[in-house]
Amino acid sequence: MSHAVTHLLYLHGFRSSPQSAKARLTAAWMQQHRPEVHWWCPQLPPSPREAMQWLRDGVADWPAARSAVIGSSLGGFYATALAERLGWRAVLLNPAVDPARDLQKYIGETTAWHSDERFFFRAEFIAELRAIAPPTLTRPDRYFAIIAKGDEVLSWVEMSGRYRGAAVKLLEGGDHALSDFDTHLPEAMAFLGLTSGTAPTAPDPRPRR
Repeated sequence: MSHAVTHLLYLHGFRSSPQSAKARLTAAWMQQHRPEVHWWCPQLPPSPREAMQWLRDGVADWPAARSAVIGSSLGGFYATALAERLGWRAVLLNPAVDPARDLQKYIGETTAWHSDERFFFRAEFIAELRAIAPPTLTRPDRYFAIIAKGDEVLSWVEMSGRYRGAAVKLLEGGDHALSDFDTHLPEAMAFLGLTSGTAPTAPDPRPRR
């Protein structure tokens, strides 16, 4: 990558928050190692349409070549949509591929993981998710996906297929929460040019002779 990131956005998953373990770990890493980088980890509203509009407004003046996003699960879906719209780099952590399908069972009142807060996931949010979904990845080399075969929520086969051509770290075990995320964080930061070290790269698309 030619430019180090100066603006970094972190997007949590469904029912999650900036208090998630991965978000807090990333925030602590940024504070310790790259405090000069503009960091934003917002609490996302339940409505996908409102979430995307709020995010686009919030990053409207960020420089595309030096901005990046890290997204977990549903946040990975949003991160992909943002990266496609804005030309950013993206790190994806067990990213949701088809949340319009997967979240239908949560329509109604539900709870957040990190508080007692209750919120409504409305039926119309499914159509909002479909409207956001980017059809293809225009530049797979801008993406680095960390995918756990042990994910108990999402299909690692489906995730790997969605990000074919991107840099992918496929974990033999693991879980949906990526409980060992601290061991993978340095590679994510290297991909974004925020630390020295070997950055993961996309596979060579040229046929082998």
